[in-house]
Amino acid sequence: MILKTISPYEVEWQGQRLQCAMGRSGIKADKREGDGATPTGCFQLEKVYYRSDRLAKPVTCLPVIAIQADDGWCDDAKDVFYNQPIKLPYAASHEQLWREDPLYDLLIVISHNQNPVIPDMGSAIFIHLARLDDKGHYGTTEGCLALSLPNLQLILSTATSDAVWIV
Repeated sequence: MILKTISPYEVEWQGQRLQCAMGRSGIKADKREGDGATPTGCFQLEKVYYRSDRLAKPVTCLPVIAIQADDGWCDDAKDVFYNQPIKLPYAASHEQLWREDPLYDLLIVISHNQNPVIPDMGSAIFIHLARLDDKGHYGTTEGCLALSLPNLQLILSTATSDAVWIV
């Protein structure tokens, strides 16, 4: 199954076009840490994290992990755990997965910069929930793909274990 990027504002899943948001710096083949770009490539949908205090466990064949308050993701290119999940508190730069806003209430970890992890090639590139700007449009991301909750749930409920996102 393929989640295909049509534009920075639209993806296609099983013949349906879905509104989305991507990186504030557009789409780039040469992704670098902190550049705000969505990387090009073909990425496996690997596992799902969700906030069990806000959402029911998602229906999916992918591995599912309930986010805990001390879950994070290392984004420090010099750290040995760069682009990997970590437990907080953590001294190196990181993202908190347990957030006040709903962006990470449901997210898919993709295979970008995995096996092997290469320093400074980008970290924490997820498929997560979209944020609306003050005009009711999806706000850009720091390099991720963002979708509405119903569309993300649709993808998860119909994805097979070989599902990929092509950018």
